[in-house]
Amino acid sequence: MWHQLNWNDKWFIVGLLAQLMFFFRFFVQWIVSENKKASVIPISFWYFSLAGGLGLLIYALHIKDPVFILGQLGGVLIYTRNLALIYKNKNS
Repeated sequence: MWHQLNWNDKWFIVGLLAQLMFFFRFFVQWIVSENKKASVIPISFWYFSLAGGLGLLIYALHIKDPVFILGQLGGVLIYTRNLALIYKNKNS
């Protein structure tokens, strides 16, 4: 299977990197929670979510998959709103 992948295809790389952002958001959340011995969602979780969501949205637009596009668009809006709320509360 791996030998059939086109590692030179820029869209394959965009999709792969976006998926890695989603992995890192959970990995970072897990590490922070383990260190604090409590379930914690660090701000980096939302940045990784936004980066992964935007990357996958761009990929979904490229492959013209409406289900994938709608799913990622909703996530991107939620991640952006969470970051806006975090910064609003920090500045108040």
